[in-house]
Amino acid sequence: MPKSNDSKGKQPMRPEDEADPKPVGGAEAGTDDAPSSGTTKKIPAKVVESMLEQNPALKQELAAMDKDKAAETLQNMDISQLLTGLSLGGKNQKDMASYKFWQTQPVPRFEDQGRQKQVTQGPIKRINPDEVSQTPDQLLEGFEWCTLDLTNTEELTELYELLNNHYVEDDNAMFRFSYSQSFLHWALMSPGWRKEWHVGVRATKSRKLVASICGVPTELRVRGERIKVTEINFLCIHKKLRSKRLTPVLIKEITRRCYLNGIFQAIYTGGIILPTPVSSCRYYHRALDWLKLYEVGFSPLPHGSTKARQITKNHLPNQTTMPGLRPMEAKDVDAVFDLLERYMRRFQLNQAFTREEIDHWLVHKDLPAQDQVVWSYVVEDPETHKITDFVSFYNLESTVIDNPKHQAVRAAYLYYYATETAFTEDTKALKKQLLVLINDALILAKKAKFDVFNALTLHDNPLFLEQLKFGAGDGQLHFYLYNYRAAPVPGGINDKNLPDEKRMGGVGIVML
Repeated sequence: MPKSNDSKGKQPMRPEDEADPKPVGGAEAGTDDAPSSGTTKKIPAKVVESMLEQNPALKQELAAMDKDKAAETLQNMDISQLLTGLSLGGKNQKDMASYKFWQTQPVPRFEDQGRQKQVTQGPIKRINPDEVSQTPDQLLEGFEWCTLDLTNTEELTELYELLNNHYVEDDNAMFRFSYSQSFLHWALMSPGWRKEWHVGVRATKSRKLVASICGVPTELRVRGERIKVTEINFLCIHKKLRSKRLTPVLIKEITRRCYLNGIFQAIYTGGIILPTPVSSCRYYHRALDWLKLYEVGFSPLPHGSTKARQITKNHLPNQTTMPGLRPMEAKDVDAVFDLLERYMRRFQLNQAFTREEIDHWLVHKDLPAQDQVVWSYVVEDPETHKITDFVSFYNLESTVIDNPKHQAVRAAYLYYYATETAFTEDTKALKKQLLVLINDALILAKKAKFDVFNALTLHDNPLFLEQLKFGAGDGQLHFYLYNYRAAPVPGGINDKNLPDEKRMGGVGIVML
């Protein structure tokens, strides 16, 4: 169901350039309902060959096919399918062993996407619960399965240490995600969570936790059709065991456990191409403390600029400007639930929240020994006291590896937001409102001592990313559905991998 631990999309990433992005639009822009696979323009053979050199996984998969079939597959792929997942420096490469595994799984094939003019949405494989194995596959000698009890402080600490030492790093090994125990508690114990979906592998002799894969229950809407899924996350393997081919075994085990609980679909994300993304978004970064980001190697100094000029460019006001903006409280849950539900239905792929999930995911609880993970704010009309807008972001720090001055980068990730202005169907009005709302979120994140504010091209984000001085990142996030076929949905980017207001309306779910 999930991603391999080096395919996690939300890597500690750096902007490609701090220069202002070029405007989007013109002849290359698609239509309002264009899927994320973009245009149907084909590209020259030499360009295809060059792109395949940067994407060896796809190249090897094509090489394993019959020659005519490989040619047909390539012919049916458009430019965005080849560009997706590629970035400067050959990032996002994946060995072929992963594809051999995915070819055995109920996921769409690359060649099927171009061949089918109309996709029949629904499950790929019907699962008979009576035929699901009651026992897990055998592990390598010296290792054994375990179920993590995250209500136990010692076991929560074990997962925390595994992830903080062996989870995702950037390509240059300069940054590594640092998931706090509070974050893990928040991310893995949402309403309806199941202990058996927190899977671990231990070394038999030492009892040391050496691998993990976790899931939480979620309900999606895919073009209006509601499906119960498992959201897969935290697939991590100890660095010394990376050659042991544990990833497929972990994936099969959590799949088995989900099947036993009557859940036959999943959603997961990855920073590399697997068969086959339903959508792809790009990361954007807004510097809040540019000097610190420069000192740790996250942000470059653009040619011809100066440190003082970059600090000035990224300066933010000290005070927010939206009247009625205040921190979200428990009393706001019903209003935010109603507003967000209506807002989310505007997107082809979105999360169908419950009231209890709104309370869990968005309301900060001031508990002993718990760090704050999520920041949420509402806009209350001073006269009617109606909640007209809300915005949220969450904290995910990255450890700075071998830097004498700084130990961590505090990153705020744009989470969910909504505004009544979205229902006016006036794009200019929506853009104006979001520019103010998200700029206030930047100011609040700056006040909370965050160093950078990250966002993807999902939701209505293309309306404000460039204007609010977000810089293009070098990472993609690809969205995958397991055992569910759906036509591609827009990811907010065009064929040049830039934000495009005409490619919105696709992805409405934020994955942690």
